[in-house]
Amino acid sequence: MRNARRTAGTLLGLGAAGLLVPLAGVTGASAATTTGPDTPTSVQAGINAAQLPGATVFGTTAADTPVTVSFILKEQNEQSLEARVEAGIPSSDYLSVRQFAADYGQPGSNISALRSYLASFGISTSVYADDLDVVANGTAGEFDQALTITEENVNVPQQQGHSAFGPMRAQRVYSNAQAPLLPYRLASFVTAILGLSNYGPYVSNAAKPATQSEPQQGSSNSCTAEFGLTNGCHLPSYFANAYNLSPLYRHANGSGQAVGIVTLAAVDPGSPQFFWSNIADVHRSGALIVDNVDGGPGAPSADSGSVETDIDIEQSGALAPGANVIDYQAPNTDYGFADAFFTAASQNIASGVSASWGESETIIDWAIRSGEEAAGYAQSFDEAFLEMAAQGQSAFTSSADYGAYTAIADLGTTNLAVDNPADSPYVTACGATGLPGTTYLSGPDGTATATNTATRIWGWDYLWEPIAEVNGVTEATVAESEPIGSGGGFSVLEPTPSYQDGVSGTNYFHAVEYLTPTDYETVAPGLVEPTAWNFNATPSVTSGSGTGRAVPDLATDGDPQTGYLVYGASAGGLSEYGGTSFVDPQLNGSTAVIDSYLGHRVGFWNPVIYSTAANRDHVFTQLNTAGTSNDNIYYTGNPGAEYNEGVGLGQPNLANLAAVFSSAS
Repeated sequence: MRNARRTAGTLLGLGAAGLLVPLAGVTGASAATTTGPDTPTSVQAGINAAQLPGATVFGTTAADTPVTVSFILKEQNEQSLEARVEAGIPSSDYLSVRQFAADYGQPGSNISALRSYLASFGISTSVYADDLDVVANGTAGEFDQALTITEENVNVPQQQGHSAFGPMRAQRVYSNAQAPLLPYRLASFVTAILGLSNYGPYVSNAAKPATQSEPQQGSSNSCTAEFGLTNGCHLPSYFANAYNLSPLYRHANGSGQAVGIVTLAAVDPGSPQFFWSNIADVHRSGALIVDNVDGGPGAPSADSGSVETDIDIEQSGALAPGANVIDYQAPNTDYGFADAFFTAASQNIASGVSASWGESETIIDWAIRSGEEAAGYAQSFDEAFLEMAAQGQSAFTSSADYGAYTAIADLGTTNLAVDNPADSPYVTACGATGLPGTTYLSGPDGTATATNTATRIWGWDYLWEPIAEVNGVTEATVAESEPIGSGGGFSVLEPTPSYQDGVSGTNYFHAVEYLTPTDYETVAPGLVEPTAWNFNATPSVTSGSGTGRAVPDLATDGDPQTGYLVYGASAGGLSEYGGTSFVDPQLNGSTAVIDSYLGHRVGFWNPVIYSTAANRDHVFTQLNTAGTSNDNIYYTGNPGAEYNEGVGLGQPNLANLAAVFSSAS
């Protein structure tokens, strides 16, 4: 519920209602003055790149610089919509985009007033069909005048990044020096203004095998034998068999459906088609359609993360060979990411939408407190996901690859944290498992092996000691540099959704604390976080309680050591990857098959899958052993419970889940 989210948001300093009150110090207004319709009112703005660590300003932005800005508008009747979505909407009640706009979009009079105001400064606008997203195109000078800001040129040095793609590249961008102002009559229905900076903050949730891995010796894995790689080179057919999607192929292959991929890097042309035909040996009848949102992300490259786009398209398209795949590829900016989701929602063509990009809740908290990001940022994405759910579109996002410590990958702090947008109550958050097998490692100090004897929550603690051995370093050094695993934990931004209420394990946990946070510092005004760890190689199992949206919701194989093949120029040809970013496109493709099998959309998964928790024997396989052989570098199994913070409800049986969806519709 929105009221609950406001309460949770104050923990992060979000102040969701703040845009309705003029800020003290605004010319001609103060917090104590009355707010007339034309009172200049501060609106929650997107990224302010000048606030990033090490950023330097080098003059004002040329007035004729083209700028694209997205005005995300408030949903009407939002509390009612949230309650309906969390309870589960039957397929007979799905809305068209037109119906959604009428019930939940902004009135035409408000949109016309905003467009007219911007047009008076020479800014052109277009409106999404849902009446929630107004995209404005103008120049820096025009937006300076319309929003009472100054656009500045900013040099941003290299920033730490996620997973295999390493640090976020250094960028030279423009950014607003002040919070934008709008007349109160307009500000009152705007959630956030995104795009006053074109900084690219996002990195993908894909991961490569350990760099010390050798080709597996004496393997019976035909994938390994054929491609000469390590043990992590499964094909999509493995997923279909392992999670029991294959029986549905006797009746359906996704035809008549569309799979939507939201991404922030361009696909390598021809790579998915080569993968489908020559690697996965899949005959596809569905089309691949590229939709460049907001002009697209530019040319494909390894640095931009194009391999992530290749992964998402290749996996989803192989699992649903009859479905069209729509690649919503947008600029790596806050407005691009939001617009890609709103495009998928407003088109309402894709029956499922997935994304493998994100950032930690902690860096969002830091960014808001530092004046870098809009306080309405997360709410903007929630609005898009709520629309998808109301229209019967399934939505999936990856839960990240740094176990319980997602913030170490972007802000560099060592606190427990989950990923956004996987924390949204209106998406299905996808975690990862690791499979049984042996990893062979080599390094300057010799060779070693690491063996998993059973399927487990994905966590690389089993690799730390052998990696340390072959490199001649301490295990603590490896553990602190590679806290890799299935993203999961408790949100401090989003409250517990009603479908998680009463499901055992969603409000308590068991943990193995290898890494104890230490060295607390003030990293932003009012935000104190740890910046280092103390390492314990043999932690005991502890327990505790947690509040907020529990992440993830379910999991399948994602450990790069037992991962999948990907093909693309950005990956250097045929390569191996893993990470939670495989799970969301695989479940997206599976949804297209299920939808075509049932003859209708199944919609938002979570209300249905959580209602099966008490009877999960035929739908989910839980991984609930508590201890150091089954953890995401903190959270471990909750013995006897229906949920744990490493893999959520567990591993799905997709054919049986299709039957559950059929009875629920």
